[in-house]
Amino acid sequence: MVEYEEVVSAIHKLFFKAETQLGEDVIEVIKKAYEKEDNPVARRNLEAILRNIDSAGKLKVPMCQDTGIPVVFVELGRELCLDFDLKDAISEGVRKATKEIPLRPNAVHPLTRKNPGTNTGLHVPLISLDLVEGDELKLTVMPKGAGSENVSALKMMLPSQVESIPKFVVEVVKNAKGKPCPPIFLGIGIGSTFDGAAKLAKKALLRDVRQMDEFERKIMDMANELGIGPMGLGGRTTVLGAYVELGFCHTASLPVAVNIQCWANRKASTVLR
Repeated sequence: MVEYEEVVSAIHKLFFKAETQLGEDVIEVIKKAYEKEDNPVARRNLEAILRNIDSAGKLKVPMCQDTGIPVVFVELGRELCLDFDLKDAISEGVRKATKEIPLRPNAVHPLTRKNPGTNTGLHVPLISLDLVEGDELKLTVMPKGAGSENVSALKMMLPSQVESIPKFVVEVVKNAKGKPCPPIFLGIGIGSTFDGAAKLAKKALLRDVRQMDEFERKIMDMANELGIGPMGLGGRTTVLGAYVELGFCHTASLPVAVNIQCWANRKASTVLR
């Protein structure tokens, strides 16, 4: 039986882990980018990123001053019974994490810009719920920084434009330039609806970043030909990986969303039973 306090504690621990440690998959691709880089400025930037990652882990402090806005993915087993408000428990975990890690209070009212100081409020944390088989509760957190989020994009393409999808994605990267602190990861949602494509794009960023298919590698290679490089100062690696999630869509539409993530592809998961 999963209890309220278990969820609160799990969310707090997950944000601490995500903010202070990158997954081995992310570290591995950054190291590979450093090894193959022949631009001296780009190499220094990648070396600084790797030192930063190491220091954050050793000192147990957030690896970036932008600790992001809290995004939580929930997979709820249909056989699991909860006798408490799951949303409230997740929000309490975020409040605890904000106070104790600490996290920068980033969540504000969109019009008044009033900041409650807790990273909670109207529709924040952003919770994505999927009902799955079983009796487990899987929680995945993704602190999402504004630098990369602000240069993300969505386009309602025509069904006849399937072949133009890679070109659109590369155009988004080109327009972003150095703003999202490259090298970056690309979450790409193709299909579903206007809002559904954006959700798919964000969900794509949860994948093991070492695994891409031929289509995804094509997009990555095309984007790297731009030469934007680490921190926008030139180099071989602008994009560390591209990841596509698909969803059936209306016969008359083709939504495509590109959710950009900076090199700090922060995420952490746990399963409660």
